[in-house]
Amino acid sequence: MAEAVAAIEEAVRAPVTAASAAGILTLTLSNPPANALSIAAMEALKGALDRARDDASVRVIVLRSSEKVFSAGHDLKEMTAHRGDSDRGRAFFDRTMQLCAELMQTVVRHPRPVIAEVDGVATAAGCQLVASCDLAVASEAARFATPGVNIGLFCSTPMVALSRNVARKHAMEMLLTGEMIDAETARGIGLVNRVVARDALNQTVMDLAQTIASKSPLTLKIGKEAFYAQAEMGLSQAYDYAARVMVENMLARDAKEGIGAFIEKRAPEWKGE
Repeated sequence: MAEAVAAIEEAVRAPVTAASAAGILTLTLSNPPANALSIAAMEALKGALDRARDDASVRVIVLRSSEKVFSAGHDLKEMTAHRGDSDRGRAFFDRTMQLCAELMQTVVRHPRPVIAEVDGVATAAGCQLVASCDLAVASEAARFATPGVNIGLFCSTPMVALSRNVARKHAMEMLLTGEMIDAETARGIGLVNRVVARDALNQTVMDLAQTIASKSPLTLKIGKEAFYAQAEMGLSQAYDYAARVMVENMLARDAKEGIGAFIEKRAPEWKGE
């Protein structure tokens, strides 16, 4: 993991920083003042996630921010600056949205569970990033919105992640009104898992990450991939697929070890095989 962290810092030197401990890789958005998802920030975060994919010592990834704003979404000043291009910014806008889509799919398809630690505001693509993470824990100070409609730009790409994590009517209300919702409302509609006091946020996230990191990494990888795959299938197809996954999982070394340890009343020794 140390090599991955060093590579990230050498290649990026800013919008994302990394730290690791006990199988948990913490990626911190550091693009003040609003942690905007500029091209550089998205490339940095995607690069860090890609490196972690090949690092066997990483069991869980925590995504947090260094500012009071988790992320305000795309860098509108950066995007506006390209309106003077010969194509009125089309190529840059295409690049921005494509990179954003790749980043969000990298989170969803990553073999490691990704937990968002949200302390502050997460709006537009920042809210999309929270919704894309497997789990999210928010402080009481967290706020969420998809406010594009307020500036004539419907949050169409954030809509993809949002509509897959909260009920349609809740998603539509956020998208159509652009209004901010508080942390408890976000928990109530399923956007975040837990809401805790600000001074307990990091410890709560670390405890959750450590619990997950104690499981078989192979089992986590199999389960995460299967969860998102079956969610897009019809009921019958989902059961057929899940049954095949269970059989392959049963044949894995870690399943044999885990079941044996349970029967023998001992702690399992995971090998990731």
